[in-house]
Amino acid sequence: MTDLAEALSLPKYRGKKWLAFDKFPNSAQEWSLGKKKSLGSCLITPQLLSDAIQHATRHKAWQWPEAPVYFISDSHADADAFLASLVASGGIKKTGPKDSDLVVTEEGKDALFVIGGDCFDKGPDNLRLLRCIQTLDEIANVKLLAGNHDLRMFMGIRSVFKTRDPRTDHFFIRMGVKAIPLLKEVYDQYLDDKHLLRDVPVHDECKEILFPSEQWFDEFPEVAQWTMSDAAVVREVSRIRKKIEKFEEACQVVGLTLRKVYLTVHKCQELFFGKKGEFSWFYKKMKLMHREGSFLFLHAGIDDRIAALIEERDIAHVNELFNEQVYGDLFEFYYGSVANTIRTKYREVDMPLSAYGVDRIHRLGIHALVHGHRNLHDGQRLMLRTGMLHVESDTTMDCNSRKKEGLEGLGAGVTIIDPKGKIIGISADYPHAKVFIP
Repeated sequence: MTDLAEALSLPKYRGKKWLAFDKFPNSAQEWSLGKKKSLGSCLITPQLLSDAIQHATRHKAWQWPEAPVYFISDSHADADAFLASLVASGGIKKTGPKDSDLVVTEEGKDALFVIGGDCFDKGPDNLRLLRCIQTLDEIANVKLLAGNHDLRMFMGIRSVFKTRDPRTDHFFIRMGVKAIPLLKEVYDQYLDDKHLLRDVPVHDECKEILFPSEQWFDEFPEVAQWTMSDAAVVREVSRIRKKIEKFEEACQVVGLTLRKVYLTVHKCQELFFGKKGEFSWFYKKMKLMHREGSFLFLHAGIDDRIAALIEERDIAHVNELFNEQVYGDLFEFYYGSVANTIRTKYREVDMPLSAYGVDRIHRLGIHALVHGHRNLHDGQRLMLRTGMLHVESDTTMDCNSRKKEGLEGLGAGVTIIDPKGKIIGISADYPHAKVFIP
């Protein structure tokens, strides 16, 4: 085997016969030669990538992790796509038809599986996906990162049980119709008993508890003005109006009244936040970001303030700050810089990442951000943002998004950081594994 052929070798897919999936790539190509938007811009060339990496490593050399890292992000409640992604990594073998029929391969024994956030919403099986992640956590080394959909669910459920506050009274309805599949799952699996509704308040009382009051639309702009720009406040108020208009009607379509929703919210509080809740492990395990060598793993991206915080303190401090804020002041968290790491798409409305922030990260020896959040149709892609390499890894896995966006078949995607010095992108929507060797 030639050196190039060896460098472009694929992981071994074990247990494919137990998956409803048959689109694993059987060949590999150099990433920068890939078509269909493998690079984030037509202006990015192999030479430009090389120059950017040379510039980044002027402070510290590139450092690869000691064991493989498998990054799977944005599963969005699609357990089949998640299981297929595990097999695609080569680190897990499927041994039977059940979701729990998983074993770690020789390659996966020392490997790290990073779940890049957005486990909730869109797909068909929120709770089934969480159970699959729990099974993986029992047999492998797993890091679970926060995504914006995960945190919206967290804030929506928690806000119902907090003292009324115009800064957070809208957080339940802010989850919007995308949260209804999860509520429906919880109701059907745990609460489908008419007798349980006997002690639930009447419709109007439930609505008053779950929805922001009409006064909220006057109060929120006043309390938010010191944290948010005027334009951001206007957008938020408009967004909440639209979500209120759609939510109850969308619930009725799937057979949920507001009384059933109220009952389900209490069950979610028990399941996710109770001491003995079936899914209490989920948010306890969650971190904001994780570093391995020169790679920083997170859901969306960073800005100058987070870059400065990482350099001045460290990543452990940022994760501690994340925990303090989400279990403390939800408003300060969600509209501040810490939450920007789970929602930024580097738009003008997002907090900026400048050359100043990138240089601070480079000085620490972090040369690539591996993230999801920006869903793609042709597999993973490489993007340079102010000279910072981003490995964009949201491959539109969940079946409902795929149908909506015109993608055929089942989804799957895994980004592999190989200790031998290469980044591999495997996706259901690209015929080759993409291999990048910095």
